[in-house]
Amino acid sequence: MVPDRLSIPIEKAALRAEALARRMEVPASLAALFARHLAAKGLALARQLRPRAVSAYFPLPNEPPTIELLASLAEAGFATALPVTGRRGTPLVFRLWCPGDPTLTGKMAIEEPLPEAPEAIPDLLFVPLAAFDRQGHRIGFGAGFYDLTLSHLRTAREITAVGVAYAAQEFPSLPHELHDESLDYILTEHGVIDCRAQRSL
Repeated sequence: MVPDRLSIPIEKAALRAEALARRMEVPASLAALFARHLAAKGLALARQLRPRAVSAYFPLPNEPPTIELLASLAEAGFATALPVTGRRGTPLVFRLWCPGDPTLTGKMAIEEPLPEAPEAIPDLLFVPLAAFDRQGHRIGFGAGFYDLTLSHLRTAREITAVGVAYAAQEFPSLPHELHDESLDYILTEHGVIDCRAQRSL
């Protein structure tokens, strides 16, 4: 029998592959609708929480689109930021950015703000993911940057982490390890899932 400490990463890898295959099947029409839905629901959440700074990710192909969300947040007066990836094993750094600002391609082939953009410390984060469950467990893309970053931020202040995904990426339950950081909410094309309420049931 494979020991638990080895079997969990293997199980995560299989679930990640399945979730990403499901995401590949999402039609472009749904992605466009989700972009508008995400902008509206994400802005409403920000107005409720009143963060000092909000971060989101620059979407890769097939990822839920976040540019309209970032634009709506910036237009409403929120400071918006994107993550910058450093060395493996270090937290993400966030720099101020809004749609229309220049970017450069970072180490993970993701667009990032320019190095001279001011650094920000977000307290509301819209987080990418491969798979999720309603308790807020998340499977990312295997590098561990967001788990490390959320842990680092939570030692200093109260933050809110919102996973962004299509409903097709949901699983009844996901394996999780001690270093895995839970999400507070999940936002899909069907609405907002309050994971904290699910965990208290």
